[in-house]
Amino acid sequence: MTSNFGVFTLGDAMITMNPAVKGPLRFVSQFERKVGGAELNFAIGCARLGLRSKWVSRLGKDEFGRVIDHFARGEGIDMSDVHFVEGYPTSLNFKEIREDGSGKTFYYRYQSPILTMKPEDITASMFEGINLVHITGVYLAIDPQNMQIIMRVVQIAKEKGLAISFDPNIRLKLWTIEEARKAYFELFPYVDILLTGRDEIRLILGEDSEEALVSLAEKYAIDQLVVKDGANGSKLYTKGTWHEKEAFSVEAVDTVGAGDGFDAGYIYAFLNDYSCEERLVFANGVGALATTVSGDNEGLPYLEEVFPFIRQEAVIER
Repeated sequence: MTSNFGVFTLGDAMITMNPAVKGPLRFVSQFERKVGGAELNFAIGCARLGLRSKWVSRLGKDEFGRVIDHFARGEGIDMSDVHFVEGYPTSLNFKEIREDGSGKTFYYRYQSPILTMKPEDITASMFEGINLVHITGVYLAIDPQNMQIIMRVVQIAKEKGLAISFDPNIRLKLWTIEEARKAYFELFPYVDILLTGRDEIRLILGEDSEEALVSLAEKYAIDQLVVKDGANGSKLYTKGTWHEKEAFSVEAVDTVGAGDGFDAGYIYAFLNDYSCEERLVFANGVGALATTVSGDNEGLPYLEEVFPFIRQEAVIER
């Protein structure tokens, strides 16, 4: 069942080559073609939870671009502002998965089709029926000009009174931490919900103490500061109070996409007016389920899968 709530996100998508075996990439000779990308993963996660999900992007006018287009349409995502571009190859990445489920990603996204997008391509009509705008640092890292586009998105979102969530999603293979910090601190004043990994916020601030996090939230009027900490659970600072929930115990197969799943879960719970504790439980559940299947988004659960999984937490009775 589709929700009345709509979410908007913008970013690159890629063909993801998943290794047939675990171990260092140099020893892997066979791969399975799949679809990935942080913002697209988020859009898929939201769509599977029943939110109306809009993704804005550009795809290469090639076979891989059509694969992504067909896949995203099949997930029920609004693709009305995704266009094909001649002469720009659809981005690729190759994944390495180790025995413990951890992984690395190797990007091949030079001359990405997303580079053809301009600030003037973002129009107010794109935000009709939207309640929340989700931004990630991956899109910002691809090219310096993307900051102008994001600021255009933020400007329209604020004019329309929409909530803005931001996941730094640091990719140090795409830019330096100094470049990332400059962009993030320019964006923080507009952010209502910050969804960050513990390691990420440590890189951004130089520490991850509660005092430093509170100072960040208060300085930039970030209403909800959420810290994702993998198997250690998650915590939320809002309105002067910390809330914390432990992670669900699962056998992790592939951790790629878990953070995007957590984000989708948290945003679903926020839009549906869950309590602070309920948001963390729900998001932890979605993130945990995402790790139980190999692939960037294959493990992102449908709404009817989440509730049975988190039923041991009496805090949610819906």
